[in-house]
Amino acid sequence: MLQWMAAAESVLKIPNIRWFIVFRVFFNARFYYPVFTVLFLDIGLTLKDFFLLNAIWAASIVLLEVPSGAFADTFGRRNLVRLAGVCMVVELAIIAFVPMGEPWLLLLAFGVNRLISGAAEAFASGADEALAYDSLKALGREKEWPNALDLLMRLQSLGFLGCMLLGAAVYDHEFVNAGLQLIGIDAGLTKPITLRFPLYLTLATSLVTLFAAWRLTEPPVDTHEDEAPTNARAAFALVGQTGKWILTTQIVLVLIVASVCFDSLVRIGLTINSEYYRMIGLPEAALGVMGAIGGLLGLFIPMLARKLVEQKSARVNFCLLAGLILLSQGGQALLIPYWGVIPAMGIGVSMFMLNFFMSHYLNAAVTDSHRRATVLSFRSLANNIAYGLAGLIFFGLTSGLAPESAETELTNGKIAVTSDAVFAQLLQAIPFIFLGLMAFLGSFTYRRVQMCSETPSNTE
Repeated sequence: MLQWMAAAESVLKIPNIRWFIVFRVFFNARFYYPVFTVLFLDIGLTLKDFFLLNAIWAASIVLLEVPSGAFADTFGRRNLVRLAGVCMVVELAIIAFVPMGEPWLLLLAFGVNRLISGAAEAFASGADEALAYDSLKALGREKEWPNALDLLMRLQSLGFLGCMLLGAAVYDHEFVNAGLQLIGIDAGLTKPITLRFPLYLTLATSLVTLFAAWRLTEPPVDTHEDEAPTNARAAFALVGQTGKWILTTQIVLVLIVASVCFDSLVRIGLTINSEYYRMIGLPEAALGVMGAIGGLLGLFIPMLARKLVEQKSARVNFCLLAGLILLSQGGQALLIPYWGVIPAMGIGVSMFMLNFFMSHYLNAAVTDSHRRATVLSFRSLANNIAYGLAGLIFFGLTSGLAPESAETELTNGKIAVTSDAVFAQLLQAIPFIFLGLMAFLGSFTYRRVQMCSETPSNTE
């Protein structure tokens, strides 16, 4: 523990690492996460709308991801991170204050929210991490990146824990009214009022995110002047050059394909967690408790992930990760009352480990700083294309398996949801889809390894 604290203190002395961590923690501190699915449903949207809106979110990232990475490498990573902070403020303000009662207006507002949210993700993705990594590299301390990741993920877990507890608590109008009555206030808050409370809290954290983005500075980049893009045309040329470099650099290509295969279904599992918890019998107030437990686990998982990357090979680590994901998905498909929270926790742990592994291995594989943000953006682009396609597939399955229940007025405390049978069928399909993806990844990796043994990889 003392050794870890010393390592954390060392990296925190670097201003860019410090503000990068603040930015990441508050950018991801979203108080609506514990009620993400049910918030959409309770506010008056349907489950089909939910999957469609998330496909729009992913499409927004797809359109902006790689260009934003190239512009970050061209005009400065700090500027893109600042723009991400501005977008976060705007996206939260839209849905925090949109009038309720008109389904078309709600769908339009949430559609715009998803577009701007996707833009924020695209602008931050790659740019913030590249800026932080190159801040260490400029000091000759890039080997300390796992220490920075370890600290970041632990602090993100603490932030996540707070968001889960507070976000779910303030969402439940009965819980809020009971708490206010303890201090002598009879507020009589209704569900349509409190369901926005997590949005208001997240809007407040978005202001902290924007402040942290403005504190970042641009680190010196080790590159050659003839390689460094200097204008928009050169930035777009960098996209093509980096795409070709990825396709001819086998280890980077394999890592990006592996990221796609793991990330798409793990993220779908996290996205629908609140509805899953509802189906296994947990009350809404308990959703935050489950998220808090996940946050507590996140205090220890980065330490485990750091030891794994230091002591085990990438192949062993990804095999362990695949086994954990498959066991968790299989457990969720059983929909075991109450005890079904255990496999759901496994999905959360998987995402922690996946993000750690990918950041470590991919940054180590990209030796040229001038294309780092672009490569990281290609990875995010691939992930979000897969996530968007998965959302559309589940949207189609939801539409085809069974009809939705009739819609009712939100003021009556009722919501429109998809039948439990449809949701259960979706959960049962996920492990088989994941097995198919793992079979593809194994075959793809084997072929690429064979190519590496026959022809040296192009690293320029």
